[in-house]
Order: sequence, then C-alpha cells, then structure tokens
Amino acid sequence: MRSIWKGEVSFGLVNVPVKVYSATEDHDLRARQVDKKDGVRIRYKKVRDDNGEEVEFSDIAKAYESEDGEMVILTKEDLASLPVEQSHEIEVTEFVPADQVDPVAFDNAYFLEPASRSNRAYVLMREALESTDRLAICTFTLRNRTRLCAMRVYKDVLMLQTLLWPDEIRPAILEGLDKEAKVRPQEVKMAASLIETMAADFEPEKYEDDYQNQLKELIEAKAAGGEAFTVEEREEASDDDGDDEVADLLAALRASVKDRGGDAKEESDDDDEDSGSTKKPAKKSTAKKAPAKKAAAKKPAAKKSAAKKTPAKKSPTKKTATKKSA
Repeated sequence: MRSIWKGEVSFGLVNVPVKVYSATEDHDLRARQVDKKDGVRIRYKKVRDDNGEEVEFSDIAKAYESEDGEMVILTKEDLASLPVEQSHEIEVTEFVPADQVDPVAFDNAYFLEPASRSNRAYVLMREALESTDRLAICTFTLRNRTRLCAMRVYKDVLMLQTLLWPDEIRPAILEGLDKEAKVRPQEVKMAASLIETMAADFEPEKYEDDYQNQLKELIEAKAAGGEAFTVEEREEASDDDGDDEVADLLAALRASVKDRGGDAKEESDDDDEDSGSTKKPAKKSTAKKAPAKKAAAKKPAAKKSAAKKTPAKKSPTKKTATKKSA
C-alpha cells in the first residue's frame, strides 16, 4: 500500500509519528461508457464554455465565488499556501466514550502505521485506548478539507475514522412516520422471540455481494455468446419483489418463529392480553357459581356408593351361573 499522508498524532506533550493509508477499497466492477451501436468507447472532453475549444487538464484551475459574486481563481499553489495545509499534525482534542459516537457519523477509514524507528509511543497509544474503551477525537487536514476524526483500535492497528460534520447529517423528517402505528404487546413479544431465534455473532466473511457475483457471471456469459440466467430464474427472482404489507403481523411472526425452530406457543398464550375487559365478567360469574360446584360435588359421591353396591348384588348371580354350568 502507498501512504497518502505523513505526520504526527499529538496528545498532550506526546507525539506519535505515523503514516496514513486508506483502509477500504471499492470492489465494484468498473463500467465504461461506449456507443451502443459498436461498443466504441466514449470520452469526455474539457471544453471552454464560450467557444467550445478543448482545454488541457494542466491548464484547468479551481474558481470559487466570493460574497460579492465574483469568481476567484485559485491554483494548486494558492491552496497549498493555506496554514492548515502546512500542518502535518493529527491533534487529539479529547477522549470520549465509544458509545457516544453514533455509527451514522462514521465516514472513511484509514490505517495508521508507526513512522519512526521505535514504535513504543504508537504501542502505548494503542494500549491506552484499548484499556479505557474510549475514542480519541481528532482534527487534521487531508485533501483540501479539515477532517473531524475518531481514532480507535482495529485488530492491533490504530485506525483513524473520519466523521461527518453535524450539518452533513440530514434530519430524519419522514412523512411515513407522521402518524405512528400502534402495535400490540404480543406482537412485540413475538418479534423479540423471532430476533432471539436469529441471534448470532457477526461474521462478515459468510456474506457475499450477490449483485457483483451475478454481474460477473453475466459478463462472462455474454462474452461467450450465451445467457447467464434462464427465464425461470428471472421469474423466480421477480416473484419476491412484492412489497405488500403483512395483513396479520402476529400470525406471520408466529410462523417465522416456528419455521426457525422457536417456541411460538409459549408467547401466544397472552394473545388476548389487550382485551382484559372481556375476561373480568367471566371471573365474576365463576365466583357466583362456586356454591353450585359444592353441591355438585356431593352427587358424584352418591354415585360412587351406588356403584359399590351394584357389584355386590351381581356377585351371587355369577356364583349361581357357575353352579348351573357345572
């Protein structure tokens, strides 16, 4: 890998010389724009707005609009003269609990490599961060931007994760949540049961980018003059595109739990929890009929005594039958 920045991490009076490397890369296949008639590649040209003449890349500069509306041209040399561009320091401003930084703010990730002969200060920084379970909040300038960052430990390496600025995260104002739907307690219970049946440790290696895999298969098939996917496969995939809302959420949740080997019966005993008003009269009527149950209890006892007497009457009949047969 090639480093993209070199400088120091500074906190207090401690400086840690580091090199910065991009920690992530895009695995998507690259497409080129071509003429659909014959596949000849299409290229873009940088041309002047006034006369359409092509301009070489080396002659192109950046222009910014001033407050008065005037376009100000800034060259690479102008931008490099900014004081922040002269600084090669990642300044640690504070250490915060890791759970206080919402994941939505995380942006690009960078590895930090020790850049001095001794990596003692680097290891010290890594061990201290890991033992306190905190993130080091930093600022530094990279590629014409001041970056807000969180430094943390990733697999024994110090990682710098750039953070979005607060005004770069849009407010979650969504029309679909203007009216909050009501869910029943038993639905929440069953959904929690389904979550438990699907609980596991995260192993990203077992997941694949299906789109990119199928795209590669399609490219190779088309290059060989054939088709990658049959009509049946395409129709089967299209059958799963429906977005109809489940009519009976509780029934769907029960079926899902049962399908995954969970116990859906235990949670379904409280299905009518929210209709307790219909259960209360039933309890009162049962209490009134309690004396009737006591009276009824005496009748079986009489039946039992009658049942005992009946065999006694039949026993002599059995004996006489035996004598006659003899």
